[in-house]
Amino acid sequence: MNVAETPRLTLRRLTLDDAPFYLQLLNEPSWLAHIGDRGVRTPEEAQAHIAAHILAPYARHGFGMYLVQRRGDGTALGLCGLVQREALPAPDIGFALLQQHEGLGYAREAAQAVLWHAFRELQLPRLLAITAPTNLRSTKLLGALGFHFQGMVPVGDRSLRLYALARS
Repeated sequence: MNVAETPRLTLRRLTLDDAPFYLQLLNEPSWLAHIGDRGVRTPEEAQAHIAAHILAPYARHGFGMYLVQRRGDGTALGLCGLVQREALPAPDIGFALLQQHEGLGYAREAAQAVLWHAFRELQLPRLLAITAPTNLRSTKLLGALGFHFQGMVPVGDRSLRLYALARS
């Protein structure tokens, strides 16, 4: 199911068939450094992780992380979407791309589509974003999207930078 389209991208809900891509993304050096090791090492573990952490939130919240695909050829580039964390009072936007697709404007384009989806279709009043203090690319992108730094927040065993953006 497509959630949003941009001139270059399609964002759609993941399925269990996306496990090979998901496995690759979760083991990218940038994912491991900035997001964390999810311990997913096989296609079967990737399917189980998709079921528990991607498909379940779609059913529970009506939103989640979406597969970002290039429209021209359908290549899977990364993930971008919304996460409702117990530790945060509002959904947060998240994004991650395969390393070979970074620096081409895809993350910004996908994030703008998710913002439109969140504020216009889902009518969410506010979004948050969290990032590791060392993740300078994400920090820069959040600023470009209009998010404002709120301070540090504990999430799990980490202290992360918290950003917020209200619907205009």
